[in-house]
Amino acid sequence: METTEFEFCLCVNGADSSFLVASNIWFVNAGGVAGASVDLILFPLDTIKTRLQSPQGFKKAGGFRGIYAGVPSTAIGSFPNAAAFFLTYEYVKWFLHTDSSSYWMPTKHMLAASAGEVVACLIRVPSEVVKQRAQVSASSRTFQIFSNILYEEGIQGLYRGYTSTVLREIPFSLVQFPLWEYLKALWSWRQDHAVDSWQSAVCGAFAGGFAAAITTPLDVAKTRIMLAKAGSSTAGGNVLSALQGVWRSQGLTGLFAGVFPRMAAISLGGFIFLGAYDQARSVLSRAGRQSR
Repeated sequence: METTEFEFCLCVNGADSSFLVASNIWFVNAGGVAGASVDLILFPLDTIKTRLQSPQGFKKAGGFRGIYAGVPSTAIGSFPNAAAFFLTYEYVKWFLHTDSSSYWMPTKHMLAASAGEVVACLIRVPSEVVKQRAQVSASSRTFQIFSNILYEEGIQGLYRGYTSTVLREIPFSLVQFPLWEYLKALWSWRQDHAVDSWQSAVCGAFAGGFAAAITTPLDVAKTRIMLAKAGSSTAGGNVLSALQGVWRSQGLTGLFAGVFPRMAAISLGGFIFLGAYDQARSVLSRAGRQSR
């Protein structure tokens, strides 16, 4: 059995439309705040991961120095990115509504997560490009890097790696979110009642860590594309070519560079974010029922 979903339509089963509109705004804000908080708390792990994946090597990319380089870009982009993802994710789940016992449930979660990633990446990619270049150039200021990208490459420079990011995020979400929902449903079935927020958080941590591990090669390719010099073959954005280049130069170790900090960050993030997200969704659902 699945935790009751928050309805994003203007009128669901007679619920007051003004309440639902207000709840939508609150929900998106809560999701954005949770996402931004997690990204900022776990930022050092992300910096270490990026430097491990950098073609110049961990030490030359900065080592453990300046591990908060690029944090302004994350601070600006995290809130709208997280809000856009969950707004899209929940709306698509509502639009594709199926019975909780339906075999189509995993497919619904996959489609919703994929749609959420495509929309969220419109915000995430520019923030990610600036952040990652700042992480491997700790001596340069974030705004200076942003200005240089616009001057040298234009707007398209901020979206370099959009395709590779989507190709990383969709497989990640196709694993993480259905697995998270499945683990919650299994736990609910075993204890004969809906999972608590801490149980949802545990499921989110496991699902996130597993998804992070198996999609690390795609993350490496995305990092190499974003950090490549303008005009180089890697900067062209061909994911397969980037993966082949890493394989030829570093082998399997290179393809899974940064896997442990990536797993740690996403597992902790999944525990905090998905647990808080599920709690917010449950609170709003109960409030919605009481307002009918």
